[in-house]
Amino acid sequence: MSGSLKRLAFGLVLSAALMGGGPSHAIGATITIACGAVGIFHDLCRAGAERWAAETGNAVEFVQSPGSTSDRLALFQQLLAAGAADIDVIEVDVIWPGILGRYFIDLGAYVDAATVAAHFPVFIENNTVDGELKALPWFSDVGLLYYRKDLLEAHGFSVPQTWAELAEAARAVVAAERASGSARMTGFVFQGKAYEGLTCNALEWIDSFGGGQILAEDGSVTVNNPKAVRALETVASWIGVIAPRGVLGYMEEDARGVFQSGNAVFMRNWPYAWALAQAPDSPVKDKVGVAPLPAGRPDGQHSGTLGGAGLAVSKYSPHPEIAADLVRYLASPPLQAERAIRGAINPTIPALYEDPEVLKAQPFLADLLPILEAAVARPSQIAGERYNQLSTIFWNVVHDTLAGRTTAETGLAAAERHLQRIRFRDGW
Repeated sequence: MSGSLKRLAFGLVLSAALMGGGPSHAIGATITIACGAVGIFHDLCRAGAERWAAETGNAVEFVQSPGSTSDRLALFQQLLAAGAADIDVIEVDVIWPGILGRYFIDLGAYVDAATVAAHFPVFIENNTVDGELKALPWFSDVGLLYYRKDLLEAHGFSVPQTWAELAEAARAVVAAERASGSARMTGFVFQGKAYEGLTCNALEWIDSFGGGQILAEDGSVTVNNPKAVRALETVASWIGVIAPRGVLGYMEEDARGVFQSGNAVFMRNWPYAWALAQAPDSPVKDKVGVAPLPAGRPDGQHSGTLGGAGLAVSKYSPHPEIAADLVRYLASPPLQAERAIRGAINPTIPALYEDPEVLKAQPFLADLLPILEAAVARPSQIAGERYNQLSTIFWNVVHDTLAGRTTAETGLAAAERHLQRIRFRDGW
Protein backbone atom coordinates (compact mmCIF):
# COMPACT_ATOMS: atom_id res chain seq x y z
CA MET A 1 0.00 0.00 0.00
CA SER A 2 1.36 3.41 -0.93
CA GLY A 3 1.90 6.03 1.74
CA SER A 4 -1.12 8.01 0.60
CA LEU A 5 -3.36 4.94 0.66
CA LYS A 6 -2.09 3.99 4.12
CA ARG A 7 -3.03 7.44 5.36
CA LEU A 8 -6.39 7.20 3.59
CA ALA A 9 -7.13 3.77 5.08
CA PHE A 10 -6.19 4.96 8.56
CA GLY A 11 -8.32 8.05 8.18
CA LEU A 12 -11.36 6.09 7.03
CA VAL A 13 -11.10 3.54 9.79
CA LEU A 14 -10.76 6.40 12.28
CA SER A 15 -13.77 8.15 10.76
CA ALA A 16 -15.83 5.02 11.33
CA ALA A 17 -15.19 5.42 15.04
CA LEU A 18 -15.89 9.15 15.01
CA MET A 19 -19.06 9.07 12.86
CA GLY A 20 -21.01 6.40 14.71
CA GLY A 21 -24.71 6.33 13.95
CA GLY A 22 -25.67 4.78 17.29
CA PRO A 23 -24.41 4.61 20.85
CA SER A 24 -21.61 2.20 21.66
CA HIS A 25 -23.68 0.62 24.41
CA ALA A 26 -26.65 -0.17 22.13
CA ILE A 27 -28.21 -3.60 22.50
CA GLY A 28 -27.40 -5.83 19.54
CA ALA A 29 -24.63 -5.69 16.99
CA THR A 30 -22.83 -2.65 15.63
CA ILE A 31 -22.64 -2.77 11.84
CA THR A 32 -20.18 -0.53 10.02
CA ILE A 33 -21.14 0.51 6.49
CA ALA A 34 -19.32 2.33 3.69
CA CYS A 35 -21.83 3.71 1.21
CA GLY A 36 -22.95 6.81 -0.61
CA ALA A 37 -19.72 8.74 -1.21
CA VAL A 38 -21.09 11.30 -3.72
CA GLY A 39 -23.60 14.10 -3.21
CA ILE A 40 -26.92 13.12 -1.64
CA PHE A 41 -26.07 9.41 -1.78
CA HIS A 42 -24.42 9.37 1.65
CA ASP A 43 -27.22 11.31 3.34
CA LEU A 44 -29.89 8.94 2.03
CA CYS A 45 -27.87 5.85 2.89
CA ARG A 46 -27.27 7.17 6.39
CA ALA A 47 -30.95 7.96 6.91
CA GLY A 48 -32.01 4.48 5.80
CA ALA A 49 -29.39 2.69 7.88
CA GLU A 50 -30.23 4.69 10.99
CA ARG A 51 -33.92 3.85 10.52
CA TRP A 52 -33.01 0.16 10.27
CA ALA A 53 -30.95 0.46 13.47
CA ALA A 54 -33.85 2.06 15.32
CA GLU A 55 -36.23 -0.68 14.15
CA THR A 56 -33.94 -3.61 14.92
CA GLY A 57 -32.14 -2.52 18.08
CA ASN A 58 -28.76 -2.71 16.39
CA ALA A 59 -26.34 0.18 15.84
CA VAL A 60 -24.69 1.52 12.71
CA GLU A 61 -21.42 3.32 12.16
CA PHE A 62 -20.47 5.04 8.91
CA VAL A 63 -17.26 5.22 6.94
CA GLN A 64 -17.00 8.26 4.69
CA SER A 65 -15.25 6.75 1.68
CA PRO A 66 -13.42 8.69 -1.09
CA GLY A 67 -15.41 10.41 -3.82
CA SER A 68 -13.40 8.72 -6.57
CA THR A 69 -14.47 5.17 -7.42
CA SER A 70 -10.84 4.39 -8.24
CA ASP A 71 -9.69 5.47 -4.78
CA ARG A 72 -12.52 3.53 -3.13
CA LEU A 73 -11.62 0.37 -5.01
CA ALA A 74 -7.94 0.69 -4.10
CA LEU A 75 -8.82 1.23 -0.45
CA PHE A 76 -11.23 -1.71 -0.22
CA GLN A 77 -8.81 -3.99 -2.05
CA GLN A 78 -6.12 -3.22 0.50
CA LEU A 79 -8.37 -3.58 3.54
CA LEU A 80 -10.03 -6.80 2.39
CA ALA A 81 -6.79 -8.40 1.22
CA ALA A 82 -5.45 -7.76 4.73
CA GLY A 83 -8.48 -9.51 6.26
CA ALA A 84 -9.61 -6.32 8.01
CA ALA A 85 -12.97 -6.57 9.75
CA ASP A 86 -13.43 -2.80 10.04
CA ILE A 87 -16.28 -2.62 7.50
CA ASP A 88 -19.24 -5.01 7.43
CA VAL A 89 -21.25 -3.63 4.49
CA ILE A 90 -19.64 -2.13 1.39
CA GLU A 91 -21.17 -0.30 -1.54
CA VAL A 92 -19.93 -2.19 -4.60
CA ASP A 93 -19.71 -0.54 -8.02
CA VAL A 94 -21.10 -2.61 -10.91
CA ILE A 95 -17.56 -3.33 -12.09
CA TRP A 96 -16.33 -4.72 -8.77
CA PRO A 97 -18.00 -8.13 -8.25
CA GLY A 98 -15.42 -9.87 -10.45
CA ILE A 99 -12.60 -8.00 -8.72
CA LEU A 100 -13.63 -8.25 -5.06
CA GLY A 101 -16.17 -11.07 -5.05
CA ARG A 102 -13.93 -13.55 -3.26
CA TYR A 103 -14.05 -11.30 -0.18
CA PHE A 104 -17.87 -11.25 0.08
CA ILE A 105 -20.38 -13.68 1.51
CA ASP A 106 -23.03 -15.33 -0.67
CA LEU A 107 -26.13 -13.24 -0.04
CA GLY A 108 -28.19 -15.96 -1.66
CA ALA A 109 -27.95 -17.79 1.65
CA TYR A 110 -29.54 -14.85 3.51
CA VAL A 111 -31.97 -13.26 1.02
CA ASP A 112 -35.09 -15.06 -0.23
CA ALA A 113 -35.57 -15.81 -3.92
CA ALA A 114 -38.56 -13.46 -4.32
CA THR A 115 -36.50 -10.51 -3.08
CA VAL A 116 -33.73 -11.34 -5.53
CA ALA A 117 -36.18 -11.80 -8.43
CA ALA A 118 -37.67 -8.33 -7.91
CA HIS A 119 -34.51 -6.71 -9.36
CA PHE A 120 -33.47 -6.29 -12.98
CA PRO A 121 -32.00 -9.66 -14.05
CA VAL A 122 -28.99 -7.94 -15.63
CA PHE A 123 -27.89 -6.64 -12.23
CA ILE A 124 -28.38 -9.98 -10.51
CA GLU A 125 -26.34 -11.63 -13.26
CA ASN A 126 -23.68 -8.94 -12.95
CA ASN A 127 -23.42 -9.46 -9.18
CA THR A 128 -23.26 -13.25 -9.37
CA VAL A 129 -19.77 -14.79 -9.34
CA ASP A 130 -19.27 -18.56 -9.55
CA GLY A 131 -22.92 -19.10 -8.68
CA GLU A 132 -22.87 -16.90 -5.58
CA LEU A 133 -24.74 -13.60 -5.19
CA LYS A 134 -22.00 -11.25 -4.03
CA ALA A 135 -24.06 -8.05 -3.85
CA LEU A 136 -27.72 -7.09 -3.79
CA PRO A 137 -28.53 -4.38 -6.38
CA TRP A 138 -28.96 -0.97 -4.77
CA PHE A 139 -29.25 1.55 -7.60
CA SER A 140 -28.80 1.71 -11.36
CA ASP A 141 -27.09 4.44 -13.32
CA VAL A 142 -26.41 5.63 -16.84
CA GLY A 143 -24.55 8.60 -18.30
CA LEU A 144 -26.85 11.48 -19.31
CA LEU A 145 -26.64 14.88 -20.99
CA TYR A 146 -27.81 17.82 -18.89
CA TYR A 147 -28.51 21.06 -20.73
CA ARG A 148 -29.71 24.57 -19.99
CA LYS A 149 -33.04 24.55 -21.78
CA ASP A 150 -33.52 28.28 -21.15
CA LEU A 151 -30.21 29.17 -22.82
CA LEU A 152 -30.77 26.89 -25.82
CA GLU A 153 -34.22 28.38 -26.37
CA ALA A 154 -32.98 31.96 -25.96
CA HIS A 155 -30.24 31.46 -28.56
CA GLY A 156 -32.22 29.38 -31.03
CA PHE A 157 -30.77 25.89 -30.51
CA SER A 158 -32.49 22.55 -30.04
CA VAL A 159 -31.19 19.69 -27.91
CA PRO A 160 -28.06 18.40 -29.69
CA GLN A 161 -28.31 14.97 -31.26
CA THR A 162 -24.63 14.72 -32.19
CA TRP A 163 -21.40 15.85 -30.53
CA ALA A 164 -20.82 18.23 -33.43
CA GLU A 165 -24.16 19.89 -32.74
CA LEU A 166 -23.28 20.16 -29.04
CA ALA A 167 -19.96 21.82 -29.85
CA GLU A 168 -21.63 24.28 -32.23
CA ALA A 169 -24.31 25.23 -29.71
CA ALA A 170 -21.79 25.49 -26.87
CA ARG A 171 -19.56 27.89 -28.83
CA ALA A 172 -22.42 30.14 -29.88
CA VAL A 173 -24.20 30.26 -26.52
CA VAL A 174 -20.99 30.89 -24.58
CA ALA A 175 -19.98 33.71 -26.94
CA ALA A 176 -23.39 35.37 -26.61
CA GLU A 177 -23.58 34.95 -22.84
CA ARG A 178 -20.08 36.30 -22.27
CA ALA A 179 -20.83 39.26 -24.49
CA SER A 180 -23.82 40.03 -22.29
CA GLY A 181 -21.82 39.86 -19.05
CA SER A 182 -21.65 36.18 -18.03
CA ALA A 183 -17.87 36.08 -17.96
CA ARG A 184 -17.64 32.66 -16.27
CA MET A 185 -19.89 30.81 -18.71
CA THR A 186 -18.40 27.71 -20.31
CA GLY A 187 -19.79 25.24 -22.81
CA PHE A 188 -19.44 21.67 -21.57
CA VAL A 189 -18.28 20.05 -18.33
CA PHE A 190 -17.71 16.37 -17.71
CA GLN A 191 -15.58 13.97 -15.66
CA GLY A 192 -12.08 14.48 -17.08
CA LYS A 193 -9.83 13.53 -14.17
CA ALA A 194 -7.67 10.41 -14.61
CA TYR A 195 -9.93 7.94 -12.78
CA GLU A 196 -12.78 5.52 -13.46
CA GLY A 197 -15.15 8.36 -14.30
CA LEU A 198 -13.01 9.22 -17.31
CA THR A 199 -13.21 5.62 -18.48
CA CYS A 200 -17.02 5.98 -18.40
CA ASN A 201 -16.96 9.24 -20.36
CA ALA A 202 -14.40 8.02 -22.90
CA LEU A 203 -16.26 4.78 -23.47
CA GLU A 204 -19.36 6.84 -24.30
CA TRP A 205 -17.44 8.99 -26.77
CA ILE A 206 -15.78 6.05 -28.49
CA ASP A 207 -18.87 3.85 -28.63
CA SER A 208 -20.97 6.74 -29.98
CA PHE A 209 -18.49 7.05 -32.87
CA GLY A 210 -18.78 3.31 -33.54
CA GLY A 211 -15.35 2.57 -32.04
CA GLY A 212 -16.43 -0.32 -29.82
CA GLN A 213 -16.02 -1.02 -26.13
CA ILE A 214 -12.25 -1.52 -25.56
CA LEU A 215 -12.55 -5.32 -25.71
CA ALA A 216 -14.60 -7.58 -27.93
CA GLU A 217 -16.77 -10.29 -26.38
CA ASP A 218 -14.05 -12.87 -27.07
CA GLY A 219 -11.56 -10.80 -25.06
CA SER A 220 -9.61 -9.44 -28.01
CA VAL A 221 -8.36 -5.86 -27.72
CA THR A 222 -10.25 -3.57 -30.11
CA VAL A 223 -9.70 -0.09 -28.66
CA ASN A 224 -7.08 0.96 -31.24
CA ASN A 225 -9.18 1.74 -34.31
CA PRO A 226 -9.81 4.79 -36.51
CA LYS A 227 -13.24 5.55 -35.05
CA ALA A 228 -11.87 5.53 -31.50
CA VAL A 229 -9.03 7.80 -32.62
CA ARG A 230 -11.52 10.21 -34.18
CA ALA A 231 -13.62 10.26 -30.99
CA LEU A 232 -10.68 11.20 -28.77
CA GLU A 233 -9.36 13.73 -31.27
CA THR A 234 -12.78 15.38 -31.26
CA VAL A 235 -12.93 15.65 -27.48
CA ALA A 236 -9.31 16.84 -27.25
CA SER A 237 -10.22 19.70 -29.58
CA TRP A 238 -12.79 20.91 -27.02
CA ILE A 239 -10.30 21.46 -24.18
CA GLY A 240 -9.75 25.17 -23.66
CA VAL A 241 -12.43 25.91 -26.26
CA ILE A 242 -15.89 24.71 -25.19
CA ALA A 243 -14.59 22.91 -22.09
CA PRO A 244 -12.38 24.62 -19.50
CA ARG A 245 -8.86 23.22 -19.05
CA GLY A 246 -9.81 22.61 -15.44
CA VAL A 247 -12.17 19.84 -16.59
CA LEU A 248 -9.09 17.59 -16.72
CA GLY A 249 -9.32 17.51 -12.93
CA TYR A 250 -13.11 17.22 -12.60
CA MET A 251 -15.03 14.39 -11.00
CA GLU A 252 -18.83 14.22 -10.75
CA GLU A 253 -19.27 16.85 -8.06
CA ASP A 254 -16.82 19.26 -9.70
CA ALA A 255 -18.79 19.19 -12.94
CA ARG A 256 -22.09 19.52 -11.09
CA GLY A 257 -20.80 22.48 -9.11
CA VAL A 258 -19.98 24.42 -12.26
CA PHE A 259 -23.21 23.50 -14.03
CA GLN A 260 -25.52 24.01 -11.06
CA SER A 261 -24.00 27.40 -10.30
CA GLY A 262 -25.21 28.47 -13.75
CA ASN A 263 -21.82 28.55 -15.43
CA ALA A 264 -22.13 25.80 -18.05
CA VAL A 265 -24.45 25.15 -20.97
CA PHE A 266 -24.02 21.36 -21.03
CA MET A 267 -22.94 18.71 -18.54
CA ARG A 268 -22.37 14.98 -18.64
CA ASN A 269 -23.31 13.36 -15.34
CA TRP A 270 -25.32 10.60 -13.67
CA PRO A 271 -29.03 10.89 -12.82
CA TYR A 272 -28.40 11.88 -9.19
CA ALA A 273 -27.57 15.41 -10.37
CA TRP A 274 -31.17 16.01 -11.46
CA ALA A 275 -32.67 16.28 -7.98
CA LEU A 276 -29.87 18.59 -6.86
CA ALA A 277 -30.30 20.84 -9.89
CA GLN A 278 -34.01 21.05 -9.05
CA ALA A 279 -33.50 21.83 -5.37
CA PRO A 280 -35.25 24.98 -4.09
CA ASP A 281 -31.95 26.81 -3.63
CA SER A 282 -30.48 25.74 -6.97
CA PRO A 283 -29.64 28.68 -9.30
CA VAL A 284 -30.74 26.57 -12.28
CA LYS A 285 -33.99 25.20 -10.86
CA ASP A 286 -36.54 24.64 -13.66
CA LYS A 287 -33.94 25.66 -16.26
CA VAL A 288 -32.46 22.19 -16.84
CA GLY A 289 -33.30 19.46 -19.32
CA VAL A 290 -32.03 15.87 -19.50
CA ALA A 291 -31.46 13.83 -22.66
CA PRO A 292 -29.45 10.89 -23.99
CA LEU A 293 -25.82 11.73 -24.68
CA PRO A 294 -25.17 12.76 -28.30
CA ALA A 295 -24.14 10.38 -31.08
CA GLY A 296 -20.82 10.62 -32.85
CA ARG A 297 -22.47 11.01 -36.25
CA PRO A 298 -26.00 11.70 -37.54
CA ASP A 299 -26.79 8.00 -38.00
CA GLY A 300 -24.84 6.91 -34.93
CA GLN A 301 -25.88 5.64 -31.55
CA HIS A 302 -26.45 7.49 -28.30
CA SER A 303 -24.15 5.78 -25.80
CA GLY A 304 -24.44 6.13 -22.04
CA THR A 305 -22.22 4.03 -19.80
CA LEU A 306 -24.10 1.62 -17.55
CA GLY A 307 -23.39 2.24 -13.91
CA GLY A 308 -24.87 1.57 -10.54
CA ALA A 309 -23.98 -0.25 -7.37
CA GLY A 310 -24.90 -3.05 -5.04
CA LEU A 311 -24.38 -3.70 -1.35
CA ALA A 312 -22.10 -6.54 -0.27
CA VAL A 313 -21.17 -8.06 3.09
CA SER A 314 -17.52 -8.71 3.89
CA LYS A 315 -16.69 -12.31 4.69
CA TYR A 316 -14.69 -10.93 7.61
CA SER A 317 -17.80 -9.42 9.21
CA PRO A 318 -18.40 -10.84 12.69
CA HIS A 319 -22.16 -10.42 12.13
CA PRO A 320 -22.90 -11.61 8.56
CA GLU A 321 -26.58 -12.40 9.15
CA ILE A 322 -27.30 -9.00 10.71
CA ALA A 323 -25.24 -7.20 8.05
CA ALA A 324 -27.18 -9.06 5.35
CA ASP A 325 -30.42 -7.90 6.96
CA LEU A 326 -29.24 -4.28 6.68
CA VAL A 327 -28.42 -4.87 3.00
CA ARG A 328 -31.85 -6.38 2.36
CA TYR A 329 -33.51 -3.40 4.10
CA LEU A 330 -31.57 -0.74 2.18
CA ALA A 331 -32.20 -2.47 -1.17
CA SER A 332 -35.92 -2.98 -0.54
CA PRO A 333 -38.63 -1.38 -2.72
CA PRO A 334 -39.69 1.25 -0.13
CA LEU A 335 -36.10 2.45 0.40
CA GLN A 336 -35.35 2.46 -3.34
CA ALA A 337 -38.56 4.43 -3.95
CA GLU A 338 -37.58 6.94 -1.26
CA ARG A 339 -34.13 7.44 -2.78
CA ALA A 340 -35.68 7.87 -6.22
CA ILE A 341 -38.13 10.49 -4.92
CA ARG A 342 -35.67 12.42 -2.77
CA GLY A 343 -32.47 11.98 -4.76
CA ALA A 344 -33.39 10.94 -8.33
CA ILE A 345 -31.42 7.76 -7.70
CA ASN A 346 -32.50 5.12 -10.19
CA PRO A 347 -34.09 1.97 -8.77
CA THR A 348 -32.94 -1.53 -9.68
CA ILE A 349 -36.52 -2.78 -9.33
CA PRO A 350 -38.49 -2.48 -12.61
CA ALA A 351 -41.86 -2.07 -10.88
CA LEU A 352 -40.73 1.25 -9.40
CA TYR A 353 -40.46 2.79 -12.86
CA GLU A 354 -44.26 2.62 -12.96
CA ASP A 355 -44.82 3.78 -9.39
CA PRO A 356 -47.05 6.91 -9.43
CA GLU A 357 -45.30 8.61 -6.49
CA VAL A 358 -41.87 8.00 -7.99
CA LEU A 359 -42.93 9.33 -11.39
CA LYS A 360 -44.64 12.36 -9.85
CA ALA A 361 -41.40 13.34 -8.14
CA GLN A 362 -39.06 12.35 -10.97
CA PRO A 363 -41.03 12.34 -14.25
CA PHE A 364 -37.86 11.92 -16.32
CA LEU A 365 -37.55 8.35 -14.97
CA ALA A 366 -40.41 7.37 -17.29
CA ASP A 367 -38.06 7.99 -20.22
CA LEU A 368 -35.01 6.46 -18.62
CA LEU A 369 -35.71 2.78 -19.27
CA PRO A 370 -34.89 2.97 -23.02
CA ILE A 371 -31.63 4.78 -22.17
CA LEU A 372 -30.76 2.11 -19.61
CA GLU A 373 -31.61 -0.65 -22.06
CA ALA A 374 -29.28 0.87 -24.67
CA ALA A 375 -26.48 1.56 -22.19
CA VAL A 376 -22.94 0.45 -22.96
CA ALA A 377 -21.27 -1.77 -20.38
CA ARG A 378 -17.64 -1.54 -19.39
CA PRO A 379 -15.76 -4.78 -20.14
CA SER A 380 -15.49 -5.75 -16.47
CA GLN A 381 -17.10 -9.15 -16.93
CA ILE A 382 -14.64 -9.99 -19.71
CA ALA A 383 -11.53 -8.67 -17.95
CA GLY A 384 -12.53 -9.97 -14.52
CA GLU A 385 -9.86 -9.33 -11.88
CA ARG A 386 -7.74 -7.58 -14.53
CA TYR A 387 -10.37 -4.92 -15.19
CA ASN A 388 -8.79 -2.36 -12.89
CA GLN A 389 -5.49 -2.67 -14.76
CA LEU A 390 -7.31 -2.32 -18.05
CA SER A 391 -9.24 0.75 -16.96
CA THR A 392 -6.17 2.44 -15.48
CA ILE A 393 -4.27 2.03 -18.73
CA PHE A 394 -7.24 3.31 -20.69
CA TRP A 395 -8.03 6.37 -18.60
CA ASN A 396 -4.38 7.41 -18.44
CA VAL A 397 -4.09 7.28 -22.23
CA VAL A 398 -7.30 9.25 -22.61
CA HIS A 399 -6.19 11.83 -20.05
CA ASP A 400 -2.80 12.25 -21.75
CA THR A 401 -4.58 12.73 -25.07
CA LEU A 402 -6.96 15.38 -23.71
CA ALA A 403 -4.07 17.15 -21.97
CA GLY A 404 -2.08 17.26 -25.21
CA ARG A 405 0.75 15.05 -23.95
CA THR A 406 0.17 12.51 -26.71
CA THR A 407 -1.99 12.05 -29.78
CA ALA A 408 -5.04 9.82 -29.86
CA GLU A 409 -3.38 7.58 -32.45
CA THR A 410 -0.17 7.16 -30.45
CA GLY A 411 -1.99 6.77 -27.12
CA LEU A 412 -4.45 4.13 -28.28
CA ALA A 413 -1.67 2.16 -29.97
CA ALA A 414 0.23 2.16 -26.67
CA ALA A 415 -2.91 1.09 -24.80
CA GLU A 416 -3.39 -1.79 -27.22
CA ARG A 417 0.17 -3.01 -26.63
CA HIS A 418 -0.19 -2.86 -22.85
CA LEU A 419 -3.56 -4.62 -22.87
CA GLN A 420 -2.32 -7.34 -25.21
CA ARG A 421 0.56 -8.06 -22.85
CA ILE A 422 -1.80 -8.39 -19.88
CA ARG A 423 -4.17 -10.59 -21.85
CA PHE A 424 -1.52 -13.04 -23.02
CA ARG A 425 0.50 -12.98 -19.79
CA ASP A 426 -2.27 -13.16 -17.20
CA GLY A 427 -5.39 -13.89 -19.24
CA TRP A 428 -8.98 -12.71 -19.03
